[in-house]
Amino acid sequence: MADAKREIERKYESDDSGLPDLTGIGAVAAVLDKGLMELDATYYDTVDERLAAAALTLRRRTGGADAGWHLKFPVAPGVRDEIQAPLSDTVPEEIAALVRSRVRDAALVPLVRLRSARDVRHLVDADGALLAEASVDAVTAERLSGGSGAAQWTEIEVELADGGDPALLDQLEKRLGKAGVRPSRSPSKLARALEETAGGRRRKQAGPPPPVTAGDHVLAYLRAQRDAVVELDPAVRRDLPDAVHRMRVATRRARSTLRTFGALLDRTVTDPVGAELKWLAGELGVDRDQEVLADRLTTALDALPATLVTGPVPERLSAWSRARHGGAHAHLTGVLDSRRYLALLDALDALLADPPLRGAAGKKPGKALAKAVHKDEKKLTDVLEHALALPPGQDRDLALHEARKKAKRTRYAAEAATEALGAPARTLTKAMKSLTTVLGDHQDSVMARRTLRELAAVAHAAGESAFTYGVLYGREEARAAAEEAELPRLWQEIRSGAVR
Repeated sequence: MADAKREIERKYESDDSGLPDLTGIGAVAAVLDKGLMELDATYYDTVDERLAAAALTLRRRTGGADAGWHLKFPVAPGVRDEIQAPLSDTVPEEIAALVRSRVRDAALVPLVRLRSARDVRHLVDADGALLAEASVDAVTAERLSGGSGAAQWTEIEVELADGGDPALLDQLEKRLGKAGVRPSRSPSKLARALEETAGGRRRKQAGPPPPVTAGDHVLAYLRAQRDAVVELDPAVRRDLPDAVHRMRVATRRARSTLRTFGALLDRTVTDPVGAELKWLAGELGVDRDQEVLADRLTTALDALPATLVTGPVPERLSAWSRARHGGAHAHLTGVLDSRRYLALLDALDALLADPPLRGAAGKKPGKALAKAVHKDEKKLTDVLEHALALPPGQDRDLALHEARKKAKRTRYAAEAATEALGAPARTLTKAMKSLTTVLGDHQDSVMARRTLRELAAVAHAAGESAFTYGVLYGREEARAAAEEAELPRLWQEIRSGAVR
């Protein structure tokens, strides 16, 4: 099983390649010489360097205390999440899975070999606790594919100890700067190696030009959602907080964009892609809906006075949550490994590379985008006002759920048009966010009551009291009724522009 750690480090260059005395900087009481270690790392990527383009690094390294496979994801400047796996001859499956959304069917091949002679110093406090590690690395780089060059350089690296205070790095940087040490011009050893060993073949890929036409704006928004799905794939596999939700939202935004702007993009081409996006959003929803429900029910139970909790309700709710989440996450991981999912990513890439633009896509964005947004807003108005006219009950619940979906679609349409339409689109987005928040909470209440009925039935069959489930059900029912009573006023404010 791969392990993960947060790596916070900074890289520097120095003309004399030396480290100044860092004793007394911040809490550093002593600098301990830990000797020289020899590191030998081979970096892997696709032939067209897809991982490097995304600032990901995958290496197999021997030497040092953490020999093995290392996959690094950028988090922020100088901050990366490192996934580690034991040494093996081939890329471990758990590592390969984390780059699958970018690699697809392409082979991972040795790209660069880096050998480093690392002179290590430990910066410790008065109690001997490690605060940071500073090292001077003499690096030799050898290109293995995509070029045939070699390069040598020396760099200084300062890495914060686990749980350390990032402010120490700022203090150390000031001291290093006074000694003539300057920040490295490359974010990583690999980036520098690729630049210096490509034999003139490596070129930085330019991003898409700023949007001009209506079609440009739609494609820019769609491209952002494709990128989000690809980038969030590893986080979903790692079961990181909110990753499933964010990936599901990006999927829905992409599908909504294809539907809303059908006057600009040929629906005969985009509808099959939209159908696959709907499938993926549904698969993501299995895990996400479970996550939302578990959090809602746990919070509601925690808020109850102890006198209203009878029977092993917390234990049963916890067991239900673990069982449902474990099964849902395993299923979702299988989905992300499926041929169908990878084919969807390929289809999105192909659509963006050769977009099926209709004639209206070449027009100025203002009128064309506004027309599509207003069309979605009109559909929302019809559905929501129909729902509000219904008496409370199952039919109204279903109608309000449909209104929620229409409100989300209107919001995504406004988001896609924001750069072109400016303030009107921003205010509409804000209004739709307010509306979907209320409608979403109402739908969550509907699902919570359904789950509470199921849990109560199981508890009753086991000879346990179902009283607490009934209390929670009643509170959910009252909460939903209050939201339904609030909706007409909120909708009126949105229609009049007060919420905007």
